[in-house]
Amino acid sequence: MRVLLIGSGGREHALALGLVADPSVEVLFAAPGNPGIGTVAGMRDVVFTDPAAVAALAVECSADLVVVGPETPLVAGVADAVRAKGVPAFGPSAAAARLEGSKAFAKDVMTAAGVPTARAYSCADAESVGRALDDFGAPYVVKNDGLAAGKGVVVTEDRPVAEEHARACGQVVIEEYLAGPEVSLFVVTDGETAVPLLPAQDFKRVGDDDTGPNTGGMGAYAPLPWAPPGLVDEVMRDIVHPTLAELRRRGTPFAGLLYVGLAITTTGPRVIEFNARFGDPETQAVLALLETPLAGLLHAAATGELAAHPPLRWRAGAAVTVVVAAEGYPAKPRTGDVIHGAEVSGIIHAGTVRRAADGALLSAGGRVLCCTATGSDLAAARDAAYELVRGVELAGSHHRTDIAAAAVAGRITIPG
Repeated sequence: MRVLLIGSGGREHALALGLVADPSVEVLFAAPGNPGIGTVAGMRDVVFTDPAAVAALAVECSADLVVVGPETPLVAGVADAVRAKGVPAFGPSAAAARLEGSKAFAKDVMTAAGVPTARAYSCADAESVGRALDDFGAPYVVKNDGLAAGKGVVVTEDRPVAEEHARACGQVVIEEYLAGPEVSLFVVTDGETAVPLLPAQDFKRVGDDDTGPNTGGMGAYAPLPWAPPGLVDEVMRDIVHPTLAELRRRGTPFAGLLYVGLAITTTGPRVIEFNARFGDPETQAVLALLETPLAGLLHAAATGELAAHPPLRWRAGAAVTVVVAAEGYPAKPRTGDVIHGAEVSGIIHAGTVRRAADGALLSAGGRVLCCTATGSDLAAARDAAYELVRGVELAGSHHRTDIAAAAVAGRITIPG
């Protein structure tokens, strides 16, 4: 199988490692890729938000499968353009990707499907924002209606901060706060059949103990030793299948990766958000445990043959990933610093580039590296991940020191 992977971040590096480990993959191309991906894939230049350009590249590469990693090309219609050339694409249509591209659309779908989620208002002016904030009270949850690279959500006790975020975004969705531990569940689907992966938990706040502003994610781990028995079955029954059915009813079936962000509340799992692609950095931890060949799984979803795919197999133990971020992230990350110690097994590249003059590895984004390790249990995986972190040298970098710590200590409880 010849596979073309679209994207350049940590999620795509993790996907690349999973794809090349599949014996059915003869060659892997990546566009535009990054230095880590370049060690396992042939790199190609492309503007990945240009549907026609990506589709042409898929034909040029004689691709048997195109895997679209980021949300922006999906919302732009890249998967549609690839499929129009007769090439199977793993990723939803632009119409179905609105599930991530518009928070208001996602809420409308959930309401129609009877999916448990937070009460919410769609607001576009100061008056409606004020009424919504009055109704819900603190903590205030204000979400940019459109794509915001994982940083469009503000959760705060400070009303002026909530109001300022709403003004800056323009169109927002304001929700009631959902109390309870959060879970990320990835579901591979061809629009009809849906196959869940291992649930994971990520860490959005920049600082230890969930302090500071939201980020694209500072770390993750899987599986969840504290998760209630039957959680995945309940989410599939009450959330995933009703959502997929509603999208089919609207004539926009969702085929690809449905990311379900959940809060486990006193009334059970409730949806915080949907995404239309693999989450980052949860992908790094989840795929580290997947034993089933990845390319075959994604190809089955892309070709409508998921029902015939064998059950998934998972490695024993646990996985932890810790993000090493650049100085100034998430506000104004500094780039261009030399990185040492990053070219070892387990370190996944997210925001890196090669300096043309001497080949040195440089930082090129806010989240620079993802240090990912497995172990016999969560404690062992956590220790191994932080050992990788300690081997990285990047001036001014920072990371959270508490990824998976509460789970290891048994401090996570389910409300009620």
